Amino acid sequence: MRAVVQRVTAGSVRVDEELVASIGRGVVVLIGVGNDDTHEDAHYIASKIVGLRIFADDAGKMNLALPDAGGEVLAVSQFTLHGDARRGRRPSYSAAAPPERAEELYQACIEEMRRLGVTVKTGIFQAMMQVEIHNDGPVTILLDSKKNF
Repeated sequence: MRAVVQRVTAGSVRVDEELVASIGRGVVVLIGVGNDDTHEDAHYIASKIVGLRIFADDAGKMNLALPDAGGEVLAVSQFTLHGDARRGRRPSYSAAAPPERAEELYQACIEEMRRLGVTVKTGIFQAMMQVEIHNDGPVTILLDSKKNF
């Protein structure tokens, strides 16, 4: 499972010009599920997202995680994170999980983040979304559950 975590002052998702979800301070997370991902990968990614110390403490150092900073999560599914553009100009998405499996693990990741005590809002799985991100810093972290050892 892959995730792009962006610290934000605000973020929102629209589908067909209709606001679906929005957050204030927190992170917008783009989540991609791969063919060989499992519930273990979903739990790993969720734990990493919630535990990332990317918010400033009183001394201005990035020492606080989402729960400490009172931040929210806006989670957006994005199969293109498993795009492979090593050959040609059109990326292959064969490493991305099929929609049914991807949605199951995407939802497992969201539920684990909620279980860990953070507010999570979401886009709509498989919808064409317009994601607005007010990147703070900017701070952007790449996570890959297959690179955790």
